[in-house]
Amino acid sequence: MENQRILAINPGSTSTKIAVYQGSKSIFLKNVKHSSEDLKPFPNIVDQFEFRKKIILKELKEAKIRIDLITAIVGRGGLVKPIESGVYEVNEQMIKDLYESKLGEHASNLGGLIANDIAKSLKGARAFIADPIVVDEMEDVARYTGHPKFTRHSIFHALNQKAIARKYSKSVDKPYEELNLIVAHLGGGISVGAHKKGKVIDVNNALDGDGPFSPERTGTLPCGQVAKLCFSGEYTHDEVKKMIKGEGGFVSYLGTNDAYEVEMKIKAGDKNAEKVHDAVGYQLGKEIASLSAVLKGKVDAIILTGGMAHDRIVVDYIKEMVTFIAPVVVYPGEDEMEALAMNGRMVMTNEIEPKIYK
Repeated sequence: MENQRILAINPGSTSTKIAVYQGSKSIFLKNVKHSSEDLKPFPNIVDQFEFRKKIILKELKEAKIRIDLITAIVGRGGLVKPIESGVYEVNEQMIKDLYESKLGEHASNLGGLIANDIAKSLKGARAFIADPIVVDEMEDVARYTGHPKFTRHSIFHALNQKAIARKYSKSVDKPYEELNLIVAHLGGGISVGAHKKGKVIDVNNALDGDGPFSPERTGTLPCGQVAKLCFSGEYTHDEVKKMIKGEGGFVSYLGTNDAYEVEMKIKAGDKNAEKVHDAVGYQLGKEIASLSAVLKGKVDAIILTGGMAHDRIVVDYIKEMVTFIAPVVVYPGEDEMEALAMNGRMVMTNEIEPKIYK
């Protein structure tokens, strides 16, 4: 069983990551970037289905990966209904919800759809998603906003946050379910979660305008100013949505969503870039500190992960603000492909039972 091949698929907003694992060993890994021109012909994310699937099959073929040996395909989970953490086998209800995108559009919606389509073409292969972005373990008190027409929703980088939290727990030889952690995923979107004894009891909505701003998202905005802008007649609904997600954050201030490019601007003496960069660190430190109150000050560690965790300036800024709360541990980058494959492997070796999506 340890020789089973697992295909992991992780569609992102501007890339498609593909990995093949044989047992616990990675035998193929590729990150295919998509330019805005590549994606321009597709008005909706679900329209990218065939485009992305063909790329995946092409890359596997060029790498001489025999897909007939693949027994499980694990896609990054998308905006399905709010569900508890775990591995879910793709079924008709999930396919319907992902295609209809009733809970919102996100590139990760394609993960389960492509996994299912490829699995159907292979004898005996099964398709799954694992720890989708809508994993919901929030406490009820955290859902209130201040008005009954609005509710806080749990949408965050659950896969990477959970995988990194478990990786840290192994490093200190303690069960994840016995630790209190604050995990900050620093990527194109930013999510900061309070992990209490194995459950994420509070987290910002990283997709839809909540928490710190990121390379391309605004995070929380002043409500009054947003309301005024929406009724100014100067912007359409779609333009406002794009302003919040896609053209916010670094993009709006500095014209790029590339954190490394921002670093280069700072090194070249760009003072505006330096101020915006500092503001990200400031907002992250502030968000982390607020979640320490959620955990009533009992925090075993603060974990920084994601692509921007490679940025020493941001990391040092955050450390200066929050090390009085708990030790700060940094896991740069993300282990999402390994986490997807690990979850698939655990199902195929009968370590865990896949859950049923309803």
